[in-house]
Amino acid sequence: MPNEQLRRMDAFTFPSYSIDLATGEALFDYALTGPDGEQRFTEVITLPLPAGPPSDETVATLGRVLELLHVVAGVSYYKAAAPPRLVLPAPLGPAAAELVTAVYTRGLAEYAYRNQLPHVLELVPEIPPGSVSPAREYDNSDLRPLSAVGGGKDSIVSLEALRRAGLDPVPFSVNPNHVIVSVNEASGLATLAARRRLDPVLFDLNAAGARNGHIPVTAINSLIAVATAVLNGLGPVVMSNERSASDPNLVWNGHEINHQWSKGVEAEGLLRAALAEHAGLTEPYFSLLRSLSELHIARLFAAIDRYDDVVTSCNAAFKLRDASERWCRDCPKCRFVFLAMAPFMPRERIIHIFGGDLLADEAQIPGYRELLGVDGHKPFECVGEVEESVVALSLLAEQDQWREAPIVRALVDAIPEAAWSAAASSDVFTPGGPNHIPTPYAKALTTQT
Repeated sequence: MPNEQLRRMDAFTFPSYSIDLATGEALFDYALTGPDGEQRFTEVITLPLPAGPPSDETVATLGRVLELLHVVAGVSYYKAAAPPRLVLPAPLGPAAAELVTAVYTRGLAEYAYRNQLPHVLELVPEIPPGSVSPAREYDNSDLRPLSAVGGGKDSIVSLEALRRAGLDPVPFSVNPNHVIVSVNEASGLATLAARRRLDPVLFDLNAAGARNGHIPVTAINSLIAVATAVLNGLGPVVMSNERSASDPNLVWNGHEINHQWSKGVEAEGLLRAALAEHAGLTEPYFSLLRSLSELHIARLFAAIDRYDDVVTSCNAAFKLRDASERWCRDCPKCRFVFLAMAPFMPRERIIHIFGGDLLADEAQIPGYRELLGVDGHKPFECVGEVEESVVALSLLAEQDQWREAPIVRALVDAIPEAAWSAAASSDVFTPGGPNHIPTPYAKALTTQT
């Protein structure tokens, strides 16, 4: 479909979804409609199957989770045209409606900002009238947790905390790449994985100039994880999102723009409430690391060395031609994670993990100045707060192994006095802030912090 026809689309709809319990394959249909006709999409998500057939109760609860997933996963296709109307397929309760509204507005805020589409931030879904039958309670709180693994330091810290607490976690991922496979192998635990296949038509439209940009993918993967947990008789989905994920990058047209919105505590609370209301789950989903800063998590990771040869927190590394390369060593994520880990481990160890020394490369100075709040705003990446970067730099400046590193010397001179004062009073190593961590899991984390 030509790009100009896409721009005239005036509605996004959700024709149908289905699941084949014999294969675990779920099909989600979407449509952009307008005066020139419609553009249809079908997404395929394949869930791992349990050893035996699921009970009727399980199937009913799974169906309710998939109803939410159908609507939330539509953001990938909505953004191709960003029409003014979002027409939902069925009535929703207030909690589910609030989740969907937030996913398509606050979850697409960075997309709206980059594409200069302020109407997206004000989008109000059209919900068909009618009552919603109450969900039957599904108590999964005492079952084995499904622990999401992305290959980085955060999910490794969670997985090891759960293991040491005797909670017997099951590692989980969506479309696991070589990095995630290697991390799972290093854990020695039996894993589960789901597959998500976007409609190839979307890529053709993007190549032809359709609107594109960042989506709240964590919200989608979280619901895939919850669906996997329900189908396989498992308990809560445990994420590894830290408290700085709730920190916005900037404010535009009166709205906070947060690259990590779907990893933040607001999105977590909305998803929990929607799953409780719509699917009856008593303990569906939470982040074990919510009360911790990125710097605190880096310190915890430094006490774990079994993953040194496989860990990566670099998103760009997944696209590198050489599969043996785990870090691009030239992106905001690489810069921040190196800075956060460096104070807590020998220099030789972190150089081994990264395959290079970012604090010896003067070409990294402009990127570090952004992380430290000297220039511009916090990068649109999954990085910690400015105060955390300043605290990390202050720790490095006190260490013999780092104080003479070219980057450390250059950055220490660039930090204004007010920033040093804020860092000195920072509580980056004090757990705090709102969270949804159940008591048994909070105790498990306390033993590690």
